[in-house]
Amino acid sequence: MHRFFTESIINENNELEINGGDVKHIRDVLRIVPGEHIEIVTGNKAYVCNIIEVSKNAIITEVINPVERSHESPVKINLFQGLPKSSKMETILQKCTEIGVGSFYPLVTNRTVVKLKDDKKEARKIERWEAIVHEAAKQSKRDRIPVVNPVIDFKELAVYLKEGITIVPYEASTDNGIKDVLKSLKKAETVNIVIGPEGGFEEEEIKELMKLGARIVSLGPRILRTETAGMVASSIVQYEYGDLGVI
Repeated sequence: MHRFFTESIINENNELEINGGDVKHIRDVLRIVPGEHIEIVTGNKAYVCNIIEVSKNAIITEVINPVERSHESPVKINLFQGLPKSSKMETILQKCTEIGVGSFYPLVTNRTVVKLKDDKKEARKIERWEAIVHEAAKQSKRDRIPVVNPVIDFKELAVYLKEGITIVPYEASTDNGIKDVLKSLKKAETVNIVIGPEGGFEEEEIKELMKLGARIVSLGPRILRTETAGMVASSIVQYEYGDLGVI
């Protein structure tokens, strides 16, 4: 059953409405017609709905019943991703939304090559990234659309890492495997994962992260690309603390 998100609320007639770009997708691509059922998420709650009207500008549905099973993980993962080149960030956002990451923070470090030189360019990027996350949330049947935050500088990290535990995969770490570190820690409701860009973190940045209480870990004997590291780290956290592999 297809899932969609709406900002509309259930009205007095027990109806929910879908507007915007999803209308054309439902009508012209999926060709869903009145009488068929879809799932709609509003206010982080999903409902099974019966389509009663398909028009040019809106899809009107009648709420049948709530979806009882949550599709959200019990652990909130915040991914701080060093900005990668080309379309790698789009892949990271899509796949990590499927894995269950709750929010994304594009991060500028000393070795970040990508530079968003002005507010307009950054705003366009964020808009594009939000669209990718929105589509991935629909496809993976999330109950929430992850938040894509504005780009932050490495020096701002201290403000964002106060809650929960922080894990930093680092290729030079040989003593602390992420699996053992997570098992040694008290299970946390919030996990911050900080990933460097293509060139990795500078040693001084690692020292600064350690001062902030971050645990520097290894993801294993092989060196992973920046677009792979966040997915792997998120998956391991979801397996240990969340619901990955749980029926």
